[in-house]
Amino acid sequence: MTTQAARATDGLRITGLVKRFGDRTVVDDLDLTVHPGELVSLLGPSGCGKTTTLRMVAGFLAADGGSIEIEGKDVVGLPPERRPSAMVFQNYALWPHMTVFKNVAYPLRLRRLPKHEVTDRVEHVLGLVNLLHHRDSRPATISGGEQQRAALARALVQEPQLLLLDEPLSNLDAKLRVKVREDIRELQQRLGITTVLVTHDQDEALSMSDRIAVMNGGRIEQVSAPDELYTDPRTEFVAGFVGQLNSLPGRLVGGRLVPEEGLLTGVRPEDVRLIPVDEPGASAAGHAPQDRLRGRVVRVVPRGAFHELVVEVEDRTLHSLAVGQSLPVGQEVYVDLARPLLFRDGRRLQER
Repeated sequence: MTTQAARATDGLRITGLVKRFGDRTVVDDLDLTVHPGELVSLLGPSGCGKTTTLRMVAGFLAADGGSIEIEGKDVVGLPPERRPSAMVFQNYALWPHMTVFKNVAYPLRLRRLPKHEVTDRVEHVLGLVNLLHHRDSRPATISGGEQQRAALARALVQEPQLLLLDEPLSNLDAKLRVKVREDIRELQQRLGITTVLVTHDQDEALSMSDRIAVMNGGRIEQVSAPDELYTDPRTEFVAGFVGQLNSLPGRLVGGRLVPEEGLLTGVRPEDVRLIPVDEPGASAAGHAPQDRLRGRVVRVVPRGAFHELVVEVEDRTLHSLAVGQSLPVGQEVYVDLARPLLFRDGRRLQER
């Protein structure tokens, strides 16, 4: 396939995107491709540039460099209303004096579409998001989840080629957030609409996305499927931001930690195995006692179906997961570390 043909099939292509505020570069030479029908999350901490990137794609912020193509057409320089995209804002931005129907209809009435077409399209999207029964309600009289769905309907009624979601679930309580994110994902897949989601919540990104772009300091550190992002992180930042990571300076050699300049060993909690020192045969499992890490359980945190154990090892703490019966606080243990991830100066090293 030629480059020109490949571009024609891209839902969104961002190349060399730059944004500066004064002498501070917030988005730094960013590249990203989102394929048609795909949901890609921009995931990262506050201040990493993810919302700034989304607002440049939407047209609410001007880029200082680079290109933004939607369905093969460069939209840099076009105002938001002339871009084939629609955005759902973090605070929903619903008009409080308008009914749900009028809020959803608003962008169509700005285009001066015929009244019957407005009615048909609004009722269709309200049906998609299960809000027809609230068509005449005002935002203050419906729940937070219903307000979120009203904002989503207002975006979908515009029939955009690209849907942009800016922290759409951050104002919902934890239980409702899980339900609404499932609803959004199901609807996005059913409609096949190309979508970019901005979030700082890793659970949200992992559960909703086809791929995740992890941002740090205005750059994308890795773009991967959720499973790959967790099991095969390319940088120390990605490994620590997506999931939990135990970080130990140096390299594991024969079960012991050996200091090495610029090197760090990372281990996921589920790969930290604890063996009570008084368990029969414990000292014979894998290594001699003098060649094994040894620690003590200092805290046990119930997590529902499992326990998180905090273990003190060589003046630092490790986190381990125990399914079923836990170990008591004060228990002396041998610590075996499976599947270690090695990083040098923040970059992942592939073990030989």
